[in-house]
Order: sequence, then structure tokens, then C-alpha cells
Amino acid sequence: MRIGIDARELLGRRTGVGRYLADLCAVWQGLPSRGPHRFVLYAHAPGLDPSVLGPPFDTAPPGPFSYRAVPGEGDSWWEQTRLAAALSDDPPDVFFAPAYSAPLRIRVPVVLTIHDISFETHPEWFSWRDGLRRRWFTRHAARRAARVIAVSGFTRDEVVAHFRLSPARVSVVWSGIHRPIRDTVLTREPLVLFVGSIFNRRHIPALIQAFARVVVRVPAARLVLVGDNRSHPREDPARLAAAAGIADRVAVRAYVDDTELAALYARAMVFVFLSEYEGFGLPPLEAMAAGVPTVVGDTPVARELYLDAARRVDVGDITDIAGAITALLENAEARAALLASAVTRLPRFTWERAAAETLTILDRAGRQP
Repeated sequence: MRIGIDARELLGRRTGVGRYLADLCAVWQGLPSRGPHRFVLYAHAPGLDPSVLGPPFDTAPPGPFSYRAVPGEGDSWWEQTRLAAALSDDPPDVFFAPAYSAPLRIRVPVVLTIHDISFETHPEWFSWRDGLRRRWFTRHAARRAARVIAVSGFTRDEVVAHFRLSPARVSVVWSGIHRPIRDTVLTREPLVLFVGSIFNRRHIPALIQAFARVVVRVPAARLVLVGDNRSHPREDPARLAAAAGIADRVAVRAYVDDTELAALYARAMVFVFLSEYEGFGLPPLEAMAAGVPTVVGDTPVARELYLDAARRVDVGDITDIAGAITALLENAEARAALLASAVTRLPRFTWERAAAETLTILDRAGRQP
């Protein structure tokens, strides 16, 4: 079976969707080159083989993967015209669209991954133009897809309700983590860490306000925020920290490479992710796997995924947030209890399982009459 894949998200500085696709591909790359599955990657980067897309293809043989360059900008117009033409010219058996949208006028069966529909349920978090584009393309792509993958039960329920899809067409496939799971409490600094794109729904202002209270009890504490600022309306974490009188205790980094990120996880004592809405929520799982006790917003996804492996708080309650962070900074037993629960929970989140389940869905869609 030939499986086409929209590989645009592998290019450039990868965020959540790019990492999701790269981790699936890394597992599939280990399949036999002459096995029943062959993968064709489509993107707009010039080149003749998958190595132009970066990891995992730049350091190991491509395995069952090949690459087709499709000239253009890699935007929505490219997707609907040039990518569509490439798929019609030499159609695969099934096409995997890992990032919300797909060419709408192709006869190839499509498997579409939807990571969340915040643009549908919370349009106030997006600019008018961006929100409209996301809503229109995702809604129409979902209705035309042979199968839809949702990354959590919460996202599945939202997709079914808002896009009026049959539940039988929507499958839940949890994503995985690839960091080693540590079950020991290391000697760490009083460092509080946030990693992830900065959206309004992740309540960075509340975290900064709460941290200002934390340092009263734990003067040596430091806060590091890592992530591209994609908030709308725009938030300025550095200005907020200065206004709270803690500018010298807060570092804001738009991006760090994997080596520096691993060092931050190794130093951090507490990870905080105060999101009120996530389709999945990978950063807390990666923090737990790195041995960092985690505080999260109390949401349906947090209750579905993390269970008692994370401390849940009301994202609107500064006192609750500050108390949870302080308790973990001051109490080694509380940290150890959360990590013990994480060690039990995290084996459910493997990329091997996610890749196998995704491949099964692709197989079934490609064989539908």
C-alpha cells in the first residue's frame, strides 16, 4: 500500500504538529523497505530524497520512505492546487494529512488528524482572518475525510459535536512521548519551568502573578518560560514580570534547541502548564517523563490523560496556583508521590503504539471500496 503524507510540518522550526509527524515517521522508518507499506512524503522543499526534511531522515536510511518535491510556498493555496495536482497525477492508495486540513478536490481517501478545535470553540483566541481560515478548512476537510484521528477523547467529542460527524468515523489515538522515564528524584534547582507555545489559554499572566507569591516563600526560585509567543490579544511576559517586581527572576525564551531543553528539564523542580484548553497536552507528559513533578489546569483532557500523575489547579485561582507550586518546591515527598504516579501512567503513551494504531487506520481507509 502506498501512503502519501503531507510533510510540510517537518520543515523549519518544528512545533507540536511537526514533532507529532516526525515521531510517527521515526517508527515507520523502521519498517521493512520491501514490506507492505511504502510512504511518499510531499513538501515544497527542493530535493530528491527525504533527507531534505530533516530528522529522522537526515541521519538514517529512509527505509520505506520516498520524497516528492512540489514547488510552491507550502501554504493553503499550495495545498489546494499544487499538492492536489501531484496527488491526482500519481495517486497513492491513501493520503495522511497530519495537520487539520487536506486538498478538498482529490479522489484519494484521506485520513485527517485534528489536534484540537480551539479555533471553533474559542474564536476569540484567534485573529479574525486566521480563525476563519482554520474553521473553514478544518470543517470541510473533516467532512470529506474517510477517517478522522482525534488525539484525545475530549477532542473526538468536540469534533463530532461541532462538525456533525458520525462517531464511527472518528478514532482516538493518543500521542506518545520519547524521553526516558525517570522514577528517581534527582537533586534539582528551585526552577519552575513552562514549555510550549504561549497562547492566551495557557494563562501565562496568572503563572507570573502566582510566581510572585511563590518567591516570597522560596526566595531562590526562578521561572523559565520557553515558547514562541502566539498570543492574541498579545501578551508580554517580560513586561508582566517587571510589573510584578520579579523581572530578575523570570527568563523568557522564544526557542531553545533540544540539548538546552533537556538541560532545563534536568534542572527543573516543578513544571507548570496552566492551560484551560488542550486537544492533547504533550508538554506535561514530557515533563513527567523527564522526572519533573507537574502542575496543570484542571480540564477534561488533564483528567483523561494525567489522572493523579499531575497536580490539578483552577487556572483562575492565583492562590491555588501559588500554593501548588510552593508545596512542590518545599516538599520532596509530594514531588516523589507525583513522580511515582507518573511512572505508572506514562507507559500508555508510546510512539510505537501511536504509530501502529495510526497505520491500522490508514490501512483500513486505503482498502475501503
